[in-house]
Amino acid sequence: MLILQQPILIEWNIASIGRTPITFTVIADAIGILFSCTVLFISGNVLIFSTVYMADDKFIDRFTVLVLLFVTSINLLIFIPHFIILLIGWDGLGITSFILVIYYQNPKSLSAGMVTALTNRIGDVILLLSIAWTLNQGHWYIINIWDTDISILQVIAITIAAITKRAQMPFSRWLPAAIAAPTPVSALVHSSTLVTAGVFLLIRFYPFLHTIKYFNAVLLIFAVSTILIAGLSATTECDIKKIIALSTLRQLGMIITSLGLNMPQLAYFHMLTHALFKALLFVCAGRFINSHLHAQDLRWMGNLTNQIPVASSCISLANLALCGFPFIAGFYSKDLIIESAINIQNNLLMVSLSLFRIGLTSFYSIRFRMSVMWRAYSGPLLINIKEHINIIKPIVALSTLSIIAGGAISWIPPISSTIFILPFILKISPVIIVTMGLVAAWAISSINSLNNSKLIIIPITHYASCIIWYLVPISSQFTIKWPMWVAHQYLKSMDQGWLEMRSGQGINKFILNIRNMYLVKLPKSPTSYLVVSASSSLALISLILIFYM
Repeated sequence: MLILQQPILIEWNIASIGRTPITFTVIADAIGILFSCTVLFISGNVLIFSTVYMADDKFIDRFTVLVLLFVTSINLLIFIPHFIILLIGWDGLGITSFILVIYYQNPKSLSAGMVTALTNRIGDVILLLSIAWTLNQGHWYIINIWDTDISILQVIAITIAAITKRAQMPFSRWLPAAIAAPTPVSALVHSSTLVTAGVFLLIRFYPFLHTIKYFNAVLLIFAVSTILIAGLSATTECDIKKIIALSTLRQLGMIITSLGLNMPQLAYFHMLTHALFKALLFVCAGRFINSHLHAQDLRWMGNLTNQIPVASSCISLANLALCGFPFIAGFYSKDLIIESAINIQNNLLMVSLSLFRIGLTSFYSIRFRMSVMWRAYSGPLLINIKEHINIIKPIVALSTLSIIAGGAISWIPPISSTIFILPFILKISPVIIVTMGLVAAWAISSINSLNNSKLIIIPITHYASCIIWYLVPISSQFTIKWPMWVAHQYLKSMDQGWLEMRSGQGINKFILNIRNMYLVKLPKSPTSYLVVSASSSLALISLILIFYM
């Protein structure tokens, strides 16, 4: 398929209602098949890893079934170009992700699951609106949509739906919250399934979306703001999974940046390479968490190079790929995106922020390594750390592709790598900024005083970073405050107030009062009770007969 570059469209006519056929359509093209192979490869390795990570779980079979449903949903999204059936995969991702996030059944998991589900439901509702607006075209094939008078509304709806799924500003809150799920789930959610569903939707729709005038500029603004906020938050975070989740936000922002620069092929390229090394990061982080009694705090860890050599080596490799180290998978896609941003005539502020974010990546990457591998161990004692074969296998497999995948994919026909000829100073500017980020991280967070890092001990920066630079109160708490107040007032005054007095409880109270008055005034002899009951029965029968006659 990759060599021939000839997509195959399979259409199965299930039934016909009148003259309206009900069809099931499958599209097999190079982009979909390559992405599906990446998803299945990562999912297989994550399931192998979960046999050790979830070994003590009594419901591991249920967990495996949920993960398989999750993977099935993303494959439905990849291979079905029909709006209605695509919604099955889209909603399947939302439902299974909610169930997996609340898997541990504690208050933190439930709150994270609710944030994830409600944010994704926004995208689901908007996608339903875009389906309704496609009625005037007489079909729901995403590959045959043409311009109409309401094309701008369709583009806005599809873009918002994709933004919620890929956790861009201002819907970024749910992605760091989703780390409440088990680490194997996080490896899938943050690498190749849920967050990339929105990106894949944009790539599928890109020829249609690109026809709108300001589409690329708006995408670029969303992407750069997401990258900046996520990068600043990751510099002071101490939760190992949250750092990687914020890193996912940044990489998604970079993918959307390439779409904003009108390069969907580079966006697809970076999506594939990012999926591989991000899954490797989460699997290695899960190994560290599993070795520390499931604690996720960086300040508990240290000196893991000697204790877990394979996972430590591979997480260093994944961090190098994340920073765009030459000739590793992330370099081939990331370097092309940065060079494109410099080469294409664009806003100077956007280009400057694009370069600044590279320094942020190297900053929190070196801080991560200093905490986990080079610092003295400060966690609980009497822990026997071993490397299980079912952890080494997926780590080595993902590491191998994290090294060779970038070079291999760059030769595959869908990816047309462009060579940019830039001045020498611009060519080496990414390397200079990466080096500056490394030096700054070493100066601010030295090995001996990592817990007293200048960014952590300053209350303003630490507090702002913990709530993702006030994105949490603005996007979640602020929007919930007034609806909660209105709902509370309605509950007190209407639902438990006037409505109760004028409906169920009020009518019941009124009937009881009338009955009591009636019983008090009646004579207390048995004959009177018989007369009253007989007359009441006759009156009731008479009313029924009159009503039906």
